[in-house]
Amino acid sequence: MTAEADAQTVTCGVQDQGPGIPPDERQRVFERFYRVERHRSKATGSTGLGLAIVKHIVERHGGRVWVDRGHGEMTGAAFFFTLPRAETPGEPATGPDD
Repeated sequence: MTAEADAQTVTCGVQDQGPGIPPDERQRVFERFYRVERHRSKATGSTGLGLAIVKHIVERHGGRVWVDRGHGEMTGAAFFFTLPRAETPGEPATGPDD
């Protein structure tokens, strides 16, 4: 799991060592009811809604979500999302010119 922040956004990520997600299916995993491994849905009880819900929540908060291949020893999938930084009470707001 990773987390990074800059003046405007916070980026979080999580990686696994699973089989990964083929490049042509990476964007589709965020569609409702879509599953890369359809044969596992009955065995695991998966509905294919989890990542669609994540995308909806993140985008409603002004962020974005994406998937990439794993990095380093983590050979599976790497999921990331960004969110705008919230102002801390008592701190002045910073803008793009600060």
